Amino acid sequence: MSILVTGSTGRIGSQVVAQLTQSGASVRALTRSPDKARFPAGVTAVAGDLLDAQAMRKALVGVKTLFLLVSNAPDELTQAINTLGLAHEAGVQGIVYLSVTRSTAYTDVAHFTAKHAVEKMIAQLGLPATVLRPSYFMQNDAGLKDALQQAGLYVSPVGTVGVSMVDVRDIADAAVRELLRRDRAPAALPSETYELSGPDALTGPSLAAVWADVLGRPVRYAGDDLDKFEQAVAARGPAWLAYDMRAMMRRYQQDGAVATGADLARLTTLLGRPPRSYRDFATETARQWAA
Repeated sequence: MSILVTGSTGRIGSQVVAQLTQSGASVRALTRSPDKARFPAGVTAVAGDLLDAQAMRKALVGVKTLFLLVSNAPDELTQAINTLGLAHEAGVQGIVYLSVTRSTAYTDVAHFTAKHAVEKMIAQLGLPATVLRPSYFMQNDAGLKDALQQAGLYVSPVGTVGVSMVDVRDIADAAVRELLRRDRAPAALPSETYELSGPDALTGPSLAAVWADVLGRPVRYAGDDLDKFEQAVAARGPAWLAYDMRAMMRRYQQDGAVATGADLARLTTLLGRPPRSYRDFATETARQWAA
């Protein structure tokens, strides 16, 4: 029996594949282009697309455990619901689903609501799943290099309430631990849900201060202008995505997404260590930029 990893070539999925392989698990990596994909030795590349039901039926044959990561897309909900339905039909005994924090609350953010609908399906069908709810990825801020280094601006409009960002390596580590736990169990395990966050309540001004420290230059928060933010995202991506990101930032500004002590304690137990801090991420990233 194998573990099937979707999103296998992305920044989280590729880490999951590598760690599972190192653990000795039998790993299948779903990809649209098996001939072009580069995976660690021992990984089986499987051709498939989450919207192609026949291809997914073939991909799920002999799979005991599924890692379901669906990228933000207009048809994200269809991809996830169909894949879970096919996994249920195939008798998959363990699922780890990558959702999002505040999935039940941010109903005006398209990809949050899509993931909430998937969580409802998991609960209603009683699927043997671990739902991971990560916060905003720290690594998203690696794309702010030019604004930080050249203009001295932190431009992500996260507001002043606070967001407990998470390192994508912690997401991958949590996913691998749950995948292996479920894959090695003799029978299906009860469902679990984890909030994945970092230890700090980060605001626009506090993030600017962190970058000022690690870069050794003045950095200020560019403010909460969502019109300007949407325009910037739309300049390099589709309009639907720009609006989705605007809606998310609006909720961060209004309500924040600060981790509770209980959630952090539970994540620490899952990881076997405290989650990584934003300052550590920024320090490491600044060193990479300098190199």
